[in-house]
Amino acid sequence: MEKKAQPDRRLGTVAGGPNRPLLEFHLAEYEAFTTRNTYLASFRVAREHVPSSRNECQGGKLASDRGDSMNIFDRRTFVQMAAGAVAGLSARAAEPLKPMRLGVVTGGADSDAAIRRVRDLGFSNCQVYLGSPDAAAAARLRAALDKYQIEATSLIITGPGPEVYDFLQGPATIGLVPAKYRPERIARMKQGSDFAKLVGIPGIQGHCGFFPENPGDPLFAETVAALRTVVAYCRDNSQTFRCETGQETPVTLLRAIKAVGLDNLGVNFDCANLILYGKANPVDALDLLGPYVLGVHAKDGLYPTDPNRLGEEVPIGKGRVDFPRFIRRLKDAGYRGPITIEREISGPAQADDIRASKAYLERLIG
Repeated sequence: MEKKAQPDRRLGTVAGGPNRPLLEFHLAEYEAFTTRNTYLASFRVAREHVPSSRNECQGGKLASDRGDSMNIFDRRTFVQMAAGAVAGLSARAAEPLKPMRLGVVTGGADSDAAIRRVRDLGFSNCQVYLGSPDAAAAARLRAALDKYQIEATSLIITGPGPEVYDFLQGPATIGLVPAKYRPERIARMKQGSDFAKLVGIPGIQGHCGFFPENPGDPLFAETVAALRTVVAYCRDNSQTFRCETGQETPVTLLRAIKAVGLDNLGVNFDCANLILYGKANPVDALDLLGPYVLGVHAKDGLYPTDPNRLGEEVPIGKGRVDFPRFIRRLKDAGYRGPITIEREISGPAQADDIRASKAYLERLIG
């Protein structure tokens, strides 16, 4: 079968000549970052193209090591470049918001079957679970995405080791919080970042775990340091990292994001998880996390009634997520990225629920 040419998904490239760094804006990432990062993006544009007064790093070497003669931009030039970038991004942000697009979570050892299912369910995009992180698996996934014309918006990473999603064993097993599994999970996330780069997926995501509410708890600082290591690695791969909401309150997650202090870190906002763990009303949580939303899981659920068990996941429209208000609030926050349906059951009922959710959400997003 003849391979179809893929559209160039770069919004644009900025280069100042053969010795200037190249900065590419990926369309999917631009859409998600518009609200929070208009200034940050403009600063990065200017920063990437203004040599340091001492050194300029290019291709892993300092300018002083190359013996190049660099023209140093003055303060006025820097400000003009930054202002121009802000104007361009602001003009783009002022354009009418395009409709949110629906996607679905997929995965499995057979990449072709997993991506074909996305198409057969009527979606144009998906989030996909990381399986084997080797180059051959990356090539198979890329081939399937091209074959079925599906966009992979994020790579979901779990493990290694046990991850028990409950109140009793969860704190000791989920994400980067448990010190016992932390080194292996940092390594796994780095593998996932490299895998995503091979495939052309703009971001990776995963649960960080039960972040301590007390910022003075040593586990908080340890987990922040681990997360910063992963996020910095993703930044070097020109990717975002999205913390999946769930085990922590919104204010604790926001505290962690600010403590990490890197501008490619945001959240994959799972509206049901906040309810299943009894952490927050998802509509209200957007007041804190809205500017950091890089992806969304559309899922529904009920609050826990047993202190030892999570709440129950239910089909969209049957739980406590107020989707009409939630979608409106996302739009108000400036989010224009994908809404990814996740239904964590198996069997024929899963496909039926996904189709019903798709029809329901299409009426809401317009």
